[in-house]
Amino acid sequence: MTDATVAIAPLHAEFGARVVGVDLSKSLDDGVFEMIDTAINRYSILLFEDQSMNDDAHLDFTRRFGEPEEEHVSYYSSGKITYIGLVGNVDADGNQATSRRVKSARGNEMWHSDSSFREIPAMFSILAAYEVPDEGGETEFASARSAWARLDDATRRLVDGRIGIHDYIYSRTQVGADAVNESQRSYMHPVRQRLVRQNPLTGEKNLFVGSHVRAIEGMADDEARALLRRLIDEITRAESVYRHRWRAGDVMIWDNRCVLHRGCGYDEAKFRRRMHQTRVRCRGTSLAETVSSD
Repeated sequence: MTDATVAIAPLHAEFGARVVGVDLSKSLDDGVFEMIDTAINRYSILLFEDQSMNDDAHLDFTRRFGEPEEEHVSYYSSGKITYIGLVGNVDADGNQATSRRVKSARGNEMWHSDSSFREIPAMFSILAAYEVPDEGGETEFASARSAWARLDDATRRLVDGRIGIHDYIYSRTQVGADAVNESQRSYMHPVRQRLVRQNPLTGEKNLFVGSHVRAIEGMADDEARALLRRLIDEITRAESVYRHRWRAGDVMIWDNRCVLHRGCGYDEAKFRRRMHQTRVRCRGTSLAETVSSD
């Protein structure tokens, strides 16, 4: 496999691309990987179709981008460290998941950026589809970079330099108090993140908001939440959303620094949905670094 065999075509007018000619189950040479790395920084989401994926190849691909992030549900519930997260209604043994897990997962149906509630948030998420429902279960994506470019100057001045408070417990309890357990309540604390971030390679700015943000420092709660709703509405206006209908064999990578996404509902009693996800931790070693830069 060489970079001469790889083709990249846009998915949406504002962002996203389909990558053809790459087999992610095999080791990628440096030229192909550099092309993918450049493309994800440019397009924000990349789709690879008809992949014969497995967890080992998935994790190897993840590590090419940087340090994998621990899967937070297991880590903050039991202290178990795993890098492969399960998405859908099927557990590791192939059985239907518990009602609490399914309820918690419904929080993913709100617009969010993965792991923005961690001091060092996720840079990329990589999701591989193994079983998908016949109806529903799509994922929607929207570019917070494109939204920044559309903002008027007054709004840019209002938000640039401000700090948002990201809180997993706040977002998950919107779907029910029992969507989180006591261990998660004890260990998952709010964190500070800038409302505006900048890609270190392209220099482009973007909004960094979503359902995990419960407050803005120095702003009254009602004013902050009205502003957050306005910003999310701008990012996710209908014509700016890419809705992906999954097929088994699809692998999607997206840039959490500048993309919001949400899952769409499906009949969990009727259909199975089994996906595996990894995340790449943002480059940075301290809260100060993640607040000041990417």
